[in-house]
Amino acid sequence: MKILFDTHTHTCASVHAYSTIQENARRAFDAGMEAIAMTDHAPAIPDGVHPWHFLNLKTVPREICGVKILYGAEVNILDLEGNIDLDDDILKKLDVVNASIHRPCYKDYGAADNTSAYMAVMENPFIDIICHSGAPDMAYDYETVIGEAKKKHKLIEINNHSFYARKASIPNCKKIAQICKEKEVGIVVSSDAHISFDIGEYAPALDMLKEISFPEKLVINRDLKSFEEFMSEKGKKLFSWQY
Repeated sequence: MKILFDTHTHTCASVHAYSTIQENARRAFDAGMEAIAMTDHAPAIPDGVHPWHFLNLKTVPREICGVKILYGAEVNILDLEGNIDLDDDILKKLDVVNASIHRPCYKDYGAADNTSAYMAVMENPFIDIICHSGAPDMAYDYETVIGEAKKKHKLIEINNHSFYARKASIPNCKKIAQICKEKEVGIVVSSDAHISFDIGEYAPALDMLKEISFPEKLVINRDLKSFEEFMSEKGKKLFSWQY
């Protein structure tokens, strides 16, 4: 399987990332990809970008180096009520909205409360993907949350970066993928790239999916067309915000 659309990338606008939009696009082109989503960190994380960054994304060309560019954000889940750190007037303009728990923005309340936080954030119609959720120190009820993701038309991310940066998450990523397979819940396989060289590199995540015979039809970002069709089913049209 080849991933042709990356739903989770960062640029140097997020201070702990190191490449520009153009560098990311060039790398994606060299890797034979169709598209990337620019999803820099929202403001609550210490080096997150200002809301103006997201409001100004419309200045970025929709194609760079032959690669389609989708406007996005990685928002932070802040509390048990599912509050996040970008307003709806910004979120509704974006093509891809990833939601993640990051320790600087969220207190670990234990598995039951973490489950509640994920369940609450999925009530937000602008959230598309639950990201890198396998950290053992942020436990939650996988069965319950993944089941709710299917009901709410959300995707679950298998984050390739976790196989390097969050190795304790690897067994949980496998469990999450197995439950998604059983419940027929769509996933995305992303790089979570913090430097351009990581774009197009998904081998550990794809090897794990192959090991459990994960069906390709449930990998929704295998190409841009599959992702567009999924989004259309939830009433979201991509590339609708133009300069």
